[in-house]
Amino acid sequence: MVDVPTGAPPWFATAIAHVPVDGVVPVEGTPIHYLRWGEPDRAGIVLLHGGAAHAHWWSFLAPYLARDACVVAIDLSGHGDSGRRPVYTAERWAAETMAVAAHAGITGPPVLVGHSMGGFVSIVAAAVYGDRLAGAVIVDSPVRRADPETEEATRGRSFRNPGTYPDLESALARFRLIPPQPSEHPWILDWVARHSLRQVEGGWTWKFDPAVFQRTAPSDMEEYLRAARCRVAIVHGEHSDLVTPEISAYMNELLGRNAPFVEIPAAHHHLLLDQPLAFVAAVRALLADWEHSLPRAAAWAAPRVAP
Repeated sequence: MVDVPTGAPPWFATAIAHVPVDGVVPVEGTPIHYLRWGEPDRAGIVLLHGGAAHAHWWSFLAPYLARDACVVAIDLSGHGDSGRRPVYTAERWAAETMAVAAHAGITGPPVLVGHSMGGFVSIVAAAVYGDRLAGAVIVDSPVRRADPETEEATRGRSFRNPGTYPDLESALARFRLIPPQPSEHPWILDWVARHSLRQVEGGWTWKFDPAVFQRTAPSDMEEYLRAARCRVAIVHGEHSDLVTPEISAYMNELLGRNAPFVEIPAAHHHLLLDQPLAFVAAVRALLADWEHSLPRAAAWAAPRVAP
């Protein structure tokens, strides 16, 4: 039985009661861990977390997307329960994404849903592997800026030297959202924090590899977005400090004014934690529209970016 965080509402308890199937696939010599909800051999949705996060950021949302789909959440290398690498790039994470989708048994082109850093990975995948994708939903990932986690690490304020804490409760007390923002759902923070930690000699520490922030965002991310070869949708929080109206306008221009932009009310950057049910409803609506409509031809005019 899954322990339900104190104060969690019934919808949350129902979601985490759906225990996912664990999977691991080697990609370029590194084991990549993922979680799967729903039966294989179905159309698929692949969920990509942000920097320093992990697959369980999605585990209270995925069951609501898995009614008629195979839904997979990945621990990108250097995160969660996946292996580590000497060097991390968005291009390699995109390759991991495609390998996991195939290994999980997804039938046909999947839709990627990526938050923050995971949104940049989705953008790269949409350009490089777009002919093998049904779409990419980019969640509060500002093109023209580094992802917020990497910005924080570069400034030396977070992530560089993850501490070791003598007990689990001490470690949980140090959990923070990056970039900082208010949160009205302590049970969600408790859930993601507990899955962010691992026990080591001397106590508890964070699962992510600090080296993931030694990279910089690809300088050609704008070209990747311009070269997307599948449907793209942009979802952002009403109160996000990252995807501003100016950034939205620029991303819209890069996409040929051919992509939907969806704003989640009363949400900040971490909108899947702020307004989880509104976020699920938005993703469901986008996917339902894509299933029953055809994209405008202009969406396919961009040249392909070679892998």
